[in-house]
Amino acid sequence: MSPSRSPLATAPLVQAPARLRAWVRGSEVALVLLAAVTGCVGGLAVAAMSGASQLLREVLYRLPAGQRLSSLTDLPTEGLMGLPFLAPALGGAVLGLLLLVSTRGRGKNKRAVVDPIEANALHGGRMSLRGSLDVAVQNVVSNGSGASVGLEAGYTQVAAGIASRLGIAFEMRRSDLRTLVGCGSAAAIAAAFGSPLTGAFYAFELIIGTYTIATLAPVVVAALCGSLVMRALAPQTAFVDVGALALAKSTAVDAGDTLPCLALGLLCAGLAVLLMRGVALVEQGFRASRLPAAVRPILGGLCVGGLALATTPQVLSAGHGALHIYLAPEASVGLGALAGLVVAKAAASAISIGSGFRGGLFFASLFLGALVGRLFAGLAPMLWPGFEQFGLAPVGYAVVGMSAFAVAIVGGPLTMTFLALEMTGSFPVTGLVLASVIASSLTVRKTFGYSFATWRFHLRGETIRSAHDVGWMRNLTVGRMMRKDIRPVSLDTPMATFLRAHPLGSPSRVVVVDAHDRYAGIVLVPEAHARAAENGGDPARLADVVRYPTSFLLADMSVKQAAAAFDQAESEALAVLDDTQSRKVIGLLTESHTLKRYSEELDRQRRAMLGEAA
Repeated sequence: MSPSRSPLATAPLVQAPARLRAWVRGSEVALVLLAAVTGCVGGLAVAAMSGASQLLREVLYRLPAGQRLSSLTDLPTEGLMGLPFLAPALGGAVLGLLLLVSTRGRGKNKRAVVDPIEANALHGGRMSLRGSLDVAVQNVVSNGSGASVGLEAGYTQVAAGIASRLGIAFEMRRSDLRTLVGCGSAAAIAAAFGSPLTGAFYAFELIIGTYTIATLAPVVVAALCGSLVMRALAPQTAFVDVGALALAKSTAVDAGDTLPCLALGLLCAGLAVLLMRGVALVEQGFRASRLPAAVRPILGGLCVGGLALATTPQVLSAGHGALHIYLAPEASVGLGALAGLVVAKAAASAISIGSGFRGGLFFASLFLGALVGRLFAGLAPMLWPGFEQFGLAPVGYAVVGMSAFAVAIVGGPLTMTFLALEMTGSFPVTGLVLASVIASSLTVRKTFGYSFATWRFHLRGETIRSAHDVGWMRNLTVGRMMRKDIRPVSLDTPMATFLRAHPLGSPSRVVVVDAHDRYAGIVLVPEAHARAAENGGDPARLADVVRYPTSFLLADMSVKQAAAAFDQAESEALAVLDDTQSRKVIGLLTESHTLKRYSEELDRQRRAMLGEAA
């Protein structure tokens, strides 16, 4: 059967022919080809968004063609009528208008746009293409005006949204649609960083939630295609060009260098948690101000622009240009300046996201991690006797810090490890990065419990912590599993009449209702007959043998909630009511049937994960 329709994805704009749909649904080769198309489209989307954002920065700040905003040492005086620090506020005003238009376009349904992680966790990969395009445009305006947000969230949103719409057009199965959404995200990240392995493992760890043989080929193909398309359309230097020789001192890097890298990983984890909590506090402050949502980005833009004017333009936008500066081996910056930039960049990011600018902390976390690594390399010799004996150079610590800070914010230890490998080409340093990201990731998971994306879900009341598919469990509701062919009996029925109508051997449970047709409990037929035999005749009332009058299920309960209700009531069956007010009986559900359906769904999910035929 085709996946059920969702309000997140209406009827496809164009539906593939039935024969083509059948081929795609039944062939792994077809899935790989569709992944390749998704990768190419994802690369195109990244190139378009990157080019539009750079053009916007060049116009607002009067930058030479190709120059990065965050590489400036001072704000240009000729940009935006001589007041370039107002550019983020102008972007905030445009963003506010876009938010008003997009909200009005959704009408009464003002539900937040679903991102790839939430789509794969709860909705079987179904996303809104229109909502994804809205997010992409808002992300370009935010980043292009100088707000301290990255484009990676917009990249993955629009690429995954296109992939989802493509999969819906082919009526793909739930597991294949989730894989295709992962392919879109993989292509986007691979194109953004020129790193196919990074893109692929970003999809495995963060979007699909697991690595399987069935998902390997399509995801890797999509990542390769996205990276190749981006290189063809926007030839540029590598994400960051760091020669392997610059990462180490004259002393060779060895296993002993793991110790300072572990310490750096723990430091990055602590600072990343502070940043995530800082974003939440800033957002709460803006909400407490009672300012309209469309006005908040203007105030946030004024704060970010003022911060750039008071400190350095390196706090603006994502930070690509500044990251190149601080990862250069010849870079020489005072420790005080590094510490000040860490604080200023973190504040700019928190204000930007907290005030409502669209974007994420992916690249900001890379930049902050590189700064923290540089700062660690400068401060450690003053506090750690014998630190100079370690073989890693300051640039090496910057790379390690970059990955450790990013894994604390974004998640995905292998994603950040492969990013370091593809950036440096150094396997010894990559081993140190792996140790550091494991320490950072484990610390954040045990002390904080969330990445930035899942922390945002938590703040709005959602319980998911990853992209693992739990939506099927929520869709397996009591209403879908219950028996509807039940005939409740009135509680006023004489016991003799009840026993004649329900002899031994008939259905063993009977639901009873009161005079107002409200649920009153369940009568166990064998128990009623046994009670009559013990008394040598009929008991006085049917109410004497009624059980579970306060225990029941509701139709919208999930299978997990139903199982908990059975345990609490210590009953093998419970009545299903429409709501707690009317208490009208609409069905009956047994514990054995619930567990059977749950087991069947688990087995189906297992087979889908292994790529076995359904």
